[in-house]
Parts: sequence; C-alpha cells; structure tokens
Amino acid sequence: MHLLEVRHLRVHFPVRRGILSRARAHIKAVDDVGFDLVAGETLGLVGESGCGKTTLGRAIVRLTEPTAGSVLFDGEDITRLARRELRGRRRGFQMIFQDPYGSLSPRLTAGDSIGEALDIHGLAKSKAARQQRIAELLAAVGLDSAAGGRYPHEFSGGQRQRIGVARALAVEPKLIVCDEPVSALDVSVQAQIINLLQDLQQDRGIAYLFIAHDLAVIEHISRRVMVMYLGKVVELAESAVIISGPRHPYTQALISAVPVVDPVSKRRRIILPGEVPSPISPPAGCPFHPRCPIAEFPRCQSETPRLREVAPRHWVACHLA
Repeated sequence: MHLLEVRHLRVHFPVRRGILSRARAHIKAVDDVGFDLVAGETLGLVGESGCGKTTLGRAIVRLTEPTAGSVLFDGEDITRLARRELRGRRRGFQMIFQDPYGSLSPRLTAGDSIGEALDIHGLAKSKAARQQRIAELLAAVGLDSAAGGRYPHEFSGGQRQRIGVARALAVEPKLIVCDEPVSALDVSVQAQIINLLQDLQQDRGIAYLFIAHDLAVIEHISRRVMVMYLGKVVELAESAVIISGPRHPYTQALISAVPVVDPVSKRRRIILPGEVPSPISPPAGCPFHPRCPIAEFPRCQSETPRLREVAPRHWVACHLA
C-alpha cells in the first residue's frame, strides 16, 4: 500500500482586480499533478524556480489549500478533513522549510520550538519528560542538550536547519516534505544535512518528498525523481534513469546544465530559448512547446500530452518521447 497518493491535484490562486476585487484570472501553480510515494522512500522533486514545487509540497501537508484533487495519506483523503480533524493527523506528516533563518521564531528557544509539537499533541506527560524528549531530539540531529536553551540568532544556518529537522521529528512522522532544505546553506553544510536526513531515514523509516532545484543533490538523495514544468509533471522515473537517459526535452536541458566532475567527459549544453511562460495564461497544448527544440506543429501546439509510461516505471509527458 502506498503511504501517499496524490491524484489530479490543482492549486489555482485567483488574481483579483478592480474595486470589488473580483477574480479576473487564476495562477495555475499546480495543474493536475499525480504521483505515489511508499514508506521509507525518497522522491526528489526538481524544476526551475516558479514551476510549482513549493506550492505542491505545501498543498500536500495542507499549509496551502488545494483547489481540486485528492491527497491520500495512509488511505485517508486529508483534503476533506476539517481543521480540527487535520490537527490530529498532522502527526503523520511534517515539513522542513527552506529558510532556516525565517522558519524559527526568534522569541522561542530551540527547545521551545521543538517542544511546541509535543505540547500540541500531548506527547510529554510531564515537564521532565518534555525536557528529556527535547534533549533526545537535539542529540538525534547532532546538537547537545544545552542548545535547547539558546535562541535562533545564536546558531549558524546549518545548526538552525538541524533544529528544524528536530522539530519535524518531534511527532515521529511517517512523511516529511523537505522544501529545499539545503539551498540556503554552504556546500559543506549541505552535505552534513543531507547525510543527517539519510541517517534518520535509515533509522526511522521516514519517507521524504525532497524538493530542490539542484539535480546533483536530488540524484544523491532520491530513489526516484519527478520533474515539474509550469505546474505539471513532465517526467518521473528512477534517479539513475533520469540522470543517464532523460526522455523529456526539458529534463534533458536540466541535466545538460549539471557540472561534470570528470574533465575528460563532455556534455552538450542545451540552451532553452525564451522565458518560462506565465502560469496565469499557460500555452495551449504542451506547456513546454514555445521553448522546445524538437516541437512538432500543430500537434504540440494544440494537444496537451498526457503522462504515459514509455518504459517500465518511466513516465513522460511528451508526444515525441
């Protein structure tokens, strides 16, 4: 059974104008996205800035309300739950945010930030048990118990992100949505946080939806990779398959931009023309066709490609793949 099943998920934001603030258009941030995730797996989500990655992650944990579609967690559609019911279910899924500076309250100590979740869900029977649990969580992410009494401004960026990881672990979730958790950190610190997440996954069996724009990071941590463009999934396959044999022209362009360590090995750089179209008025047909180097007209211009399986466990939304 799948831990997470996303079906036809849409998140459209109204664009309001005029004296009456009527919705004149909609930003289609996430447009008919579907995928599955099993327990203990890491699914990498990659794409350019503005493609809808963060909105998708927030919609899955209902920090952003979906416009349509369903999100089944452990077989239950959490999009249909009332706020009071949702609070209890949040023990199963948590989120680590991109900005380690802005995701922690400057008015709370590290211990109190972690302890909030324990208080909300009644997971500590006494003050002593609460302090012991906070110390255990800090130790799990490589910090000593004395860190619990310090405020966010007293930590480095990497240490703050460790506190964010500890906060997410507090309720023992089955799924953590990681929203670019290392993009704001130095390269050496990025490796430490990624290794920490992998160790925690191995010890606790946590599933990750790992959002990033860096394919090198995604390749390292993910078993499967999902590529988004303009609110839609354009390719989904095993990590090794995506890196070695991408089928969608957009994925091929992303892969071509990844630096090659071996100086002997050369990779032809694919430069895409133009800019990403506006999600307010996406192109008809294939959303990628205005920038696609192999587009065929009029088919690509008028017919939206469906996500289809072109090889075992390899899905591509392209007429020509």
